[in-house]
Amino acid sequence: MQRRGYWREGGERITAQEAWDIWARHAYDVLVDVAGTYHATITYGELRDRLFAASGVRTSALLQNWIGEVLNRVIQESRRRADPPLSSLVVRLDDGMVGEGYDEVIRLVGEPAAKDEMAREEHAAGSRLSCYRKFGALPPDGGVPALAPRLQALVRRRSQMSQPRPPICPTCFVQLPLSGICDSC
Repeated sequence: MQRRGYWREGGERITAQEAWDIWARHAYDVLVDVAGTYHATITYGELRDRLFAASGVRTSALLQNWIGEVLNRVIQESRRRADPPLSSLVVRLDDGMVGEGYDEVIRLVGEPAAKDEMAREEHAAGSRLSCYRKFGALPPDGGVPALAPRLQALVRRRSQMSQPRPPICPTCFVQLPLSGICDSC
């Protein structure tokens, strides 16, 4: 029989609110640990797995249905402690981007909403740099804001794909010289 809802490892059922509060406390520690490595990020799934292991609390609920509640609590705790927004370290597995929930961070710091996804990502990159700075992970040169590694690779690939291709000789399929006349034909 598959469990449903929220429960402790021993089987004791708990409410969603209790689970979120427990996970938020553990998430803070996990994210401080992540912030201890320059340019490190953690995926939502990796965070879930670490929360389950650290807390002994589980759920059958889909990740996207509860992780935002946990990260909102982390955002509030970061503000309470005057720490940078640790939630900026959490990114999606498929594209390395923070989720739309990151807009709450932008709202809480009193800045206008991000005009698009890349503006949100640039804000998150700056927030991550602040996290690394606060938790001692900066290189000697002071570091730079950076997109999450997976997103950085995606942006680089898109940029390379948008570069115009050099002209190719239709007969021998070699790149044409600047003159536009094939040296081989």
